[in-house]
Formats: sequence, structure tokens, C-alpha cells
Amino acid sequence: MNGGGLQLLVLAGIAIFLIIKLKDVLGTRDGFEPPREDKLAPPPAGSPNFEVIEGGPDRDIVDHINDPDSVEALTKMKQAEPNFSVTEFLGGARGAYEMILMGFEHGNLDEIEPLLSEDVHQSFVDVIADREDRGLTIEAKFIGVREMSLARAEFDPKTSVGEVTIKFVGELTSLVRDKDGKIIEGDDTTVKRQKDTWTFARTMGAADPNWQLVQTGD
Repeated sequence: MNGGGLQLLVLAGIAIFLIIKLKDVLGTRDGFEPPREDKLAPPPAGSPNFEVIEGGPDRDIVDHINDPDSVEALTKMKQAEPNFSVTEFLGGARGAYEMILMGFEHGNLDEIEPLLSEDVHQSFVDVIADREDRGLTIEAKFIGVREMSLARAEFDPKTSVGEVTIKFVGELTSLVRDKDGKIIEGDDTTVKRQKDTWTFARTMGAADPNWQLVQTGD
């Protein structure tokens, strides 16, 4: 046998050997076989059990908070109101913070009343009335929101009321004048930082899109 024929026999033998080994490793399929049901391994113990939407964590939620209870609450809010966006809510809350803070500082609650719960509105009225009784006036200018973070979220499935608590660090200038116009506190050039922790609430799925400030703190 010439060299070329011997080489072909060697190659054919190698090919047959590889086919046999592949069958041993992969097995064979005869006729119809139902597809396998691949099951994902359970997450490691102690890892956050985030709600999964369309095969992965909802970035609109987990990009802002990773507390499991809050993630679950925000997920349920989205289920109650599919168009709800955490990112858009936070953008609106930033604007509401300036409106409410300046309305309170300037003693003008008419425009912000729809954004306040009855309890918060009454507390603002009481403080403003006390300032007026003492003849005090406040001159304030809002500079901006330096920091803002979503602290926690809660959802009541019985009432469909969602609550979101946000921590703000605002920057503003502020001075207080007495009844004679004399400055007794602050100035109009020094920027001060003000820390606030506010909780907003709303019935998810309701026709009224406005969230209301239901609790304040620092």
C-alpha cells in the first residue's frame, strides 16, 4: 500500500474514534425527546431576594435602593400601577421639595396645599401663624438639592397606599427679620445646608397623580 492510502486509513481511524468518544460523552437522541427543563440554582443563603421582571432585577428599582423590603414594596406599587416609575417619581420629588420648602419659608401655602396631607398642612399653618404673631419674616432663596436618596418604601395591599421616604440635603440662604426689619438670624450670602427626611404617600392606581407629603423630619 502506498503512503497516501496508509495516511487515509489513519485519518479514518481517528475520525471513527472521535465519533465514538463524542457519543459516550453527549449520548444519543433517538426519535422525539422533550426539551429539558433547566432549573436555576437557588441563590446563596443570605443574598437579597429581589423581584425579577423579565428575567432580571428591575433596574428602575434596584438602581435606587437595595433594601429587600423596600424593593418588594416598590415592586408591588408597580404591579398596582404599571406606569409607575421610581426614577420619574424621584425627579418629581426633587421639584416638590423646592416648592414645598420655599412655600413654607415664605409663608405661602396656597400653591402647595394639594401636595400636603391635612396633618402636615395644619402643622405648617401653625408655625407660620406663630411667626406672624411674633412679627417675624423670613427671606430665603433656594440654591439646590445637594444630596437626595431613597430611604425606604412601604405598600399596604389592603388600601393600595404606597409610601416612599426620601432623605434630602438642600442648600439655601435664609435670614430672619423682626417686626422692625432688623436681621436677628442668618444672612443673605451664607449658603446653609438643611437636612430633611420626608415621606410621600399616594393611593396607587388612583386618578389623582399627586403624591402628598405626609410626614417630615430631619
